[in-house]
Order: sequence, then C-alpha cells, then structure tokens
Amino acid sequence: MTSLQVLIKEIKNLKPIPAVVTSLLGIVDDPNASMKDITKIIQYDPAITADILRTANSAYFGLKHPAETIEEAATMIGTDQLVDLVMLKVSAQVTNGSQEGYDLHEGALWKYSVSSALIAKQVAGQLDLPNKNSIFTASLLKDMGKTVLNKFVQDAFEKIYNLVINENFSFMEAEKQIIGVNHAELGGMIAKMWQFSPKMVGIIRNHHLTSETMVRDKDIAVVYLSDCICMMMGMGVGADGLAYRFHRQAMEHIGISAEDTLKIIAEFTCRMGEVEALLKVA
Repeated sequence: MTSLQVLIKEIKNLKPIPAVVTSLLGIVDDPNASMKDITKIIQYDPAITADILRTANSAYFGLKHPAETIEEAATMIGTDQLVDLVMLKVSAQVTNGSQEGYDLHEGALWKYSVSSALIAKQVAGQLDLPNKNSIFTASLLKDMGKTVLNKFVQDAFEKIYNLVINENFSFMEAEKQIIGVNHAELGGMIAKMWQFSPKMVGIIRNHHLTSETMVRDKDIAVVYLSDCICMMMGMGVGADGLAYRFHRQAMEHIGISAEDTLKIIAEFTCRMGEVEALLKVA
C-alpha cells in the first residue's frame, strides 16, 4: 500500500465532523439568513447545544441572566459570536493535541488556528468581504491536514529537512516530494470528504498560495495573510514555520500595506488576553 493510500485510509478513520457544521456553513454568510434559521440548526445537536450553553454562561461572557436556550444565547452574545463558538468547539476536536512531526506541543496548533481565524475575520471585516464567517472557519481548519500527516512527517523528517536546507524547497514542497501529498492538499481532501462547499475546500487546499493565480481570490489571500501574520508573531512556528514562500502580491491585491499589517498585529496583541480566556472556555 502506498503512502497516499495509507493517508486516504487515515482520513476515512477520522471522527466525522458534526452535521450541524455543514448545515451552518451553508447559511452563515447568507445575508437573508435570520437568527432563527441559525439557532434552529444548532439546537438539533444536543451535545453542541449543551456545550455552547455552558460556555455562554461562563464567567468569560459575564451574562447577567443564564441562557437556557440557544435562542437566548444568540440574543445575549450575538449570532456571530455563537457561530464562532460552534466552530471553535469543532476545531478543538480536530486540531487539539500535539503534532510532534511539526514540533508543535500540546494545544499549539489549536491556539495558532484560533489566532489565525480571528485575524482573518478581522481583516475580512476591514475589507468588507461578504464571506467573513466562511473565511473564519476555513482559517480555523486550514491546517487539519497536519493532524493526519503528522506521523508521516515525523518518520520522513530527515529527508524533508534535507530538501528544505540543501535544495531550497519550501516545507510544503518537500512534504509533497517525499510523502506524495502536502498538508494543504490533505486538508482539502478532508474538507471535501466532510462535504464542505467547493469554496471552502479551495481556501483550505490553497491557503499557502501554491499557485500565483490564487492571489486573485481575496478570501484565499486573506486566509494566507492571517497565516503570515501569526508566523510574524511567533505563533505556529514549529519545524515548518519559517520554510514557506512569502507572496507580497497577496497584500497588494487585497489592499493591505505593511503599515496596515503592523496595526493588525498591534490590535491583535492587545487582544491576546481575551484570546487566551476564550481558549480556556472553548
């Protein structure tokens, strides 16, 4: 059995993503979707409903009166925040743990993914992009391929590292060369298996802008830029963190300057305490 066949088997063995996520992704960016449409989807998943109510009623949100239903939680914390919490819960199941092959300790990938997603949503809001919730979720789950590829990278790390150091390969190019697939491609396969929209699959698969034509897609460019900003701040910099190509044209295409990037970093750094608190309750 080839490495790729083994990897596909590993994907099929993944715990299925809750059906509520696929349903939510189908309507969260629809301007005509109401709060009732969104809460109706969530309330039919008892486990997620219980988890969200526990989190909404935690000290983090400081509600004066405990929410007893998803509708009450949505009214008190806002629909956007409610949807983000659902996605955070799901991403914790997918990306928590350690990834030794990428030199990421317990919880590092999840913390980085959450930070990247919050930055992506912030930038999408600045640019007034219509798909900010999908951008948030794609950024949150974009590196889920690493969770499957981890042990393969660990076994082949010396060969991968040799290509990066001696042959000027990016880490992802080296993954592809040695294993037959890179973590972004694998993430796209998982997203497709979980029946995400073609748009979401495309963002996850192309979040490192492996093709220069991808820079024309603002949603992908925003997710890519949020990834770069996290690395600038030292987040998610495991074994592969500094071995990627930087595409300046992505910034130019979406209209974000170096000065804008510094402001985004400064604003996010001020919110780090809030992010840490959110991670604890999520």
